[in-house]
Amino acid sequence: MTSTVPALGSLSQTLGPVRTGKTPTAVEAAELQAVLLDMDGTLVDTEGFWWDVEVEVFAALGHRLDESWRHVVVGGPMTRSAGFLIEATGASVTLEEVTVLLNEAFEARIDGSLPLMPGAARLLAELSAHKIPTALVSASHRRIIDRVLDTLGSHHFALSVAGDEVSRTKPHPDPYLLAAVGLGVDPARCAAIEDTATGVAAAEAAGCQVVAVPSIAPIAPAPRRTVVSSLEDVDLSFLRGLMTEMR
Repeated sequence: MTSTVPALGSLSQTLGPVRTGKTPTAVEAAELQAVLLDMDGTLVDTEGFWWDVEVEVFAALGHRLDESWRHVVVGGPMTRSAGFLIEATGASVTLEEVTVLLNEAFEARIDGSLPLMPGAARLLAELSAHKIPTALVSASHRRIIDRVLDTLGSHHFALSVAGDEVSRTKPHPDPYLLAAVGLGVDPARCAAIEDTATGVAAAEAAGCQVVAVPSIAPIAPAPRRTVVSSLEDVDLSFLRGLMTEMR
């Protein structure tokens, strides 16, 4: 069963790579220690669900969302997305109130269907079969993550980090650093898989080797970042190869 990351102390004291007290060998430096995975749009095809829910909730409040706002809210934490939409529409609702409405509407939506992204089930099964430490790192709230884990299979993840469990969520590096601490691994020797620019920024700021699988908006290749069209292109051999290339 997946576990949550326990409350940690000061980030400046806690976060950072786990050190062994010795300089790693060339083989050790190229070792893949863990895989850290985003959820919405990466493992489950839900980025569109979130936009549909936002449209639905604000319509009930008497406001119509502009399609151009979609790229602003995709992939971000609930507080940022909801806050932007409240300000853009002028809706008479608090951030706390609309957060509850959005989470409830999203839960109702995924109760009916929760499609996985192509290649997600196969990749999770392969990582589990080879006992690769794996964490789910999401900007979604705990109540949503736990629902999705029922579909993904909580046994695939050693732990999970939710957006409402960190003081600073994506695009800050904190969620990925906390996941690395929880797994006892060096972020630099982790592969992080993300689908949005916000998530990519968080993983790169944490020092991870990033695999971007764009779901809504294009993401350009960059140092320490590999862009693929689908998780069908990603397997354990591919992820281990990224570590070797980094070295």
